[in-house]
Amino acid sequence: MRRPSLPARPAAAPALAGLLAALALCAGDAAARTFPFGSRTRAVNDLGNQFVPFHAQLWDLLHGRADGGLLLNWRSGWGTSFLPDLGTYLTSPFALLVGLFPRDGIDLAVYVITVLKTATAAAAMAGVLLALRPGPRWGAAVLGASYGLCGWSVVEATYNPMWLDGLIAFPLLCLVGEWVRERRRPVLGPGVVALAWVANFYTAYMATLGAALVLLVRLAAARELRPGVVARAAGTVALGVGLAAPVLLPVFLGSRHAYPGVTREFVPATLPDVLARTLPATYGFASPAAFLGTGALLLACGLAFRRDVPGRERWLWTGLAVAVALSLQWQPTHLVWHVFATPNGSPYRQSFVLAGVLVLTAWAGLSYGWPDRRSLLGGAAVVLVLAAGATGSALVSVWTYPLFAAGFVASAAGLVLARRYGGGRYGDRRYAVLAAGLLAAALVGQAAATTAYADREKRARLDDYPAWGAAHETRAAAVAAADGWPVYRTDPGRPLLTGNDPLLVGGQGAGYYSSHTPEVLTRTLAALGAGWTSRGRNLQSLDNPVTDALFGVGARWRDGRVVRTGEPLPLVTVRPAGPPGAYGPSAFRNQELLLGARVYDLPADGVCPVGTEVFLWAPDFTGTARLGAAGPPVELRGGLPKRRAAMTSLGVQGTAGAGPVLEGRGGRGAVGCLDPARLRAAVTALRARAATEVEITDSGVRAELPPGVAGTVVVAAPRIAGWRCDGRPATAYGGLLAAPATGRTTTICTFRPPGLRGGLGVGAVALALVARVVGARRRTRTGAAATTGC
Repeated sequence: MRRPSLPARPAAAPALAGLLAALALCAGDAAARTFPFGSRTRAVNDLGNQFVPFHAQLWDLLHGRADGGLLLNWRSGWGTSFLPDLGTYLTSPFALLVGLFPRDGIDLAVYVITVLKTATAAAAMAGVLLALRPGPRWGAAVLGASYGLCGWSVVEATYNPMWLDGLIAFPLLCLVGEWVRERRRPVLGPGVVALAWVANFYTAYMATLGAALVLLVRLAAARELRPGVVARAAGTVALGVGLAAPVLLPVFLGSRHAYPGVTREFVPATLPDVLARTLPATYGFASPAAFLGTGALLLACGLAFRRDVPGRERWLWTGLAVAVALSLQWQPTHLVWHVFATPNGSPYRQSFVLAGVLVLTAWAGLSYGWPDRRSLLGGAAVVLVLAAGATGSALVSVWTYPLFAAGFVASAAGLVLARRYGGGRYGDRRYAVLAAGLLAAALVGQAAATTAYADREKRARLDDYPAWGAAHETRAAAVAAADGWPVYRTDPGRPLLTGNDPLLVGGQGAGYYSSHTPEVLTRTLAALGAGWTSRGRNLQSLDNPVTDALFGVGARWRDGRVVRTGEPLPLVTVRPAGPPGAYGPSAFRNQELLLGARVYDLPADGVCPVGTEVFLWAPDFTGTARLGAAGPPVELRGGLPKRRAAMTSLGVQGTAGAGPVLEGRGGRGAVGCLDPARLRAAVTALRARAATEVEITDSGVRAELPPGVAGTVVVAAPRIAGWRCDGRPATAYGGLLAAPATGRTTTICTFRPPGLRGGLGVGAVALALVARVVGARRRTRTGAAATTGC
């Protein structure tokens, strides 16, 4: 009897898998009335704070509207390296699709990219399943969709969309392993590896480890586990990573120069929580999100009971699934999965590999035919034990067990009917259609409900940010109208819309949030009184006349409109020779140190003279502060080390004897009284020794100086690694970019991200080796053809 398949065309199985994944994801968001299907925002945590703004910057780059280029980002953090951010957040091929959307549709663009990545991962897995072993195409479609809709994907990766590239990479790297095993596609294999590592190196590393384990199982099952095959696989990965080196090395060194993140000790999740995450409608980040849909779980758990599957294959796949699951809970293997550092946030970011291995395990059985009675009963018993073990978990919601029961019944019924009434290996086509329909319906229903539940829980537990709307449009238009770059900076100001407002709405400010926030930038801004969140990696705009003068801010958004901040200094000035001295414990004195003049009074009783502007510096304070009993309240959000409150103006002292009134908790801080006349005099003195012309490029700064001026040339940008001035490594002046003024009228500073030259060199060597492989294959084919002709 002909083995039926649904659908009949080979490409239709991946297409159906992608369609099911997209349908479930969109249905879940629509049920939760989440953007773009409702008014509730989906931009929580890093999605709103990082990914949407960085994609907005990419849109501007693609349309020629960005301040800076691939090497330098002049919008954020007073000027930062952009290539590490590009390689971390934006080098996925899907990211380029953002350019097809309007600028004010940036949130929709990121959502569409997220759905497309999820669908692509499902399609890739479906195609790879059929490539590994022939089987029912409908089964490959449903299992591929199960993988794309795993709990890790719909709960965690949907708001970290760069991780979804790893979800795509895992099945593709498994396919590369098959090419290695069969001695095929020696050029395309390294190309796929390179694409995966460029798209997102972090999850690609995990996907590569997972694919290596899969290859070992395939080799062991076929009794082909030989050193030569392993060596070819290692060489393929090495070539691919080498090709990706121009992106990887700058990213790696960017991380080394970043402000230190949080060091955490790994704490394994409890067994009930681990089991709960295999079920639908659960949520959490301290446990592995291994939900796959009950049908896929039933098939995976039933493999060990199938006598029609060769024992070697049956136990190797089952053993791999168990081993990967256990490796998530043991600290040594946990560290291996995470490049030997427990991440801040979810410690189970490798869960998608477990999901993929479980799907491959399910396929190892289904590809041999319908599960028999023994395997169905055995698999059902294991699944029911897993569900029962989760009853003690607080992660279980009111929807979990009803959804589990419905999916269990639907999936088991489809498989039983097909097995009992189909006959043959896969039976009558009608029963294949019935089984496929029941399994697909159970998966889509459970995954959509899990998506909707996760949407609700994320909004309730995490910070959220609105999609682009009237507030964004108003601020962006006002900032653009006031823009004077590079003559002066326009800061998009406060209150903040996101942690990366300069990228999202334009302008040039101190605000910046990235995994690569430079340590020198964080420490310099903290010394000057800036605030932060995310333990120093999310820097906030500092609204202060002294720092505005120092960094050339001529306009900023404040109180619903853009205001001029006075006559700003040029971005390049000349200071006395030598460093200004080390920063001390007072942010007021540190500002003066960098300015070169005393402009603050620091009263012991906290009361400022009439006519001075009163500033409160209380980095650990959380609450409200006001000047006197009648002053307008100002909110401060401290709480070191996670949050740091910025130095804040309480207004101009109008009444003698009025001091700050604080209501809240934390340190009381210090008061500084800024004398505007002294500040104007200091700025005038610096302007007399400032550059007469400044040219800003995508890779550096060129400044024309007054003739005969000597001392230290200071650029109002952080002295991050990679700068050279006048052909020599740049120096630092209070954390800012500097170089000796030798009397020449032109100073040129150029920037090259650390690791770029080395990465290009490694990439060139890898490319040469690939070319050598191509040449060798051509010679072999030519020789074979000549021999055949003879």
